[in-house]
Amino acid sequence: MDILGNIGQTVQLAVAPVFLLTGIAAFLGVLSNRLGRITDRARILERRLATTTGEQNEFLQNELASLWRRIGMINKAIRLCTISALLICLVVVTLFLGGLLHASLSLVIAFLFISAMLALIMALIYFLREVTRATQSMQMGMEIAVDDILKE
Repeated sequence: MDILGNIGQTVQLAVAPVFLLTGIAAFLGVLSNRLGRITDRARILERRLATTTGEQNEFLQNELASLWRRIGMINKAIRLCTISALLICLVVVTLFLGGLLHASLSLVIAFLFISAMLALIMALIYFLREVTRATQSMQMGMEIAVDDILKE
């Protein structure tokens, strides 16, 4: 009966990290959607670039370069989220191993959890940077569009 009590207590401890995994999975979905949209936009610009010249060509090249930087940021955020999720999984496994082996693995669990949180924080920072760059790019595009309208 003591083993069942230990396992029950371990399951209770593992619930919070499992909920965290759900949040990370949702965040990965958001990042994947953004990556898909940015990639689609880059493909469109690459096709347009082949048919333009002059000032418009330069604008498209700048926007394309910005999209590639955003793709890089989203890729880093996805990698870091995945690392965070894997570390959280290791936390859960270590919790169960500690419970089954009656070993104190609290330092290992703390290290894994802190590492997971640091990876998630870095992913959120890359996400914030990408959103900021997207907003700046959109503002620049709007200014150019207004300038084009005023020239007419």
